[in-house]
Amino acid sequence: MRERGSGSLFREKYRDKKTGRLKVCRTWTMKLWVGGKALKRPSETTSRAVANKKLEQWKAEVRQGIYVPDADQTRFDDLASLLLDEYRANGRKSLDRMEDAVDHLREFFAGCRAQAISTERTLAYVRHRQEQQAANATINRELAALKRMFRLGEKAGRVVRRPYIAMLQERNARTGFFERSEFDAVLAHLPVDLRAVFEVTYILGWRVKSEILTRQWPHVDFRSGWLRLEPGETKNDEGRQFPLTPDLRAVLERQRERTIAREQTTGAVIPWVFHRAGMRRAAVHRHEDGRTPDREHLPALRHRGRGHAQRRRGEAANPPRHPAGSGLQCCSIG
Repeated sequence: MRERGSGSLFREKYRDKKTGRLKVCRTWTMKLWVGGKALKRPSETTSRAVANKKLEQWKAEVRQGIYVPDADQTRFDDLASLLLDEYRANGRKSLDRMEDAVDHLREFFAGCRAQAISTERTLAYVRHRQEQQAANATINRELAALKRMFRLGEKAGRVVRRPYIAMLQERNARTGFFERSEFDAVLAHLPVDLRAVFEVTYILGWRVKSEILTRQWPHVDFRSGWLRLEPGETKNDEGRQFPLTPDLRAVLERQRERTIAREQTTGAVIPWVFHRAGMRRAAVHRHEDGRTPDREHLPALRHRGRGHAQRRRGEAANPPRHPAGSGLQCCSIG
């Protein structure tokens, strides 16, 4: 008599569509009760001895707690949903970049079962993206997203194991500096509304979209001489501030004069440091001819400006600290 919980092997029966006769499959099917539910799994073999070994392996997985019911039904889209839901639930600032990475992954893995996404399959994805002229750094961000999907799937009990995903070597070290003469040449061709944004970006090296364009006048302390980023506004959620150097103070004072003049003309209160006609961010989103200079030029300017500022200021390695208890940290240039 078979021991309770030992499982069983049998051959499925089916009816031939042409003859109507009842036939028996050549391969064996395994059956096992797990959590009060009868589960079936194909052994994919015609040998009873091999099928029995697979049944024993299945039972061992159940006893060790590593068996994941319906793991073979988990698909890439299920894992992608887990990842994006986690980013949205935690209010991650990089959600838009993660969505972009997932879109590229989905083009290649859409409809794939999670178990079918192997190391070999991820290498094929890398070759596919390289053929599309994607940089190694970009591909690595997408592979990191795929890794995170599997970690979340493992925690949620949706996958049995994670595939090994090798990262590429990145050769994206930036060289050279954006000299002042070159910067002045660029500045001379910009509309007045854009110049303050470019000048501050060149001095600070901060992120344009999330750290410079979001500044309001309460963040500028002319009296104490600081420009602030509040906790929660930076990539690591730590606040920091930058001293108002003579160049930076001069730019912000000119921008303040322009803002006051606009407020007096319109009668409206303009809280934003950088604006066009009082409208937030409009100044850096497009020229009169429709081009978007912030996306085309500002990222490169920020990195070059950071290198220039660090080289120019010897005190960058030891920036002054904000008074204790403020919750803010000074920004190191570079």
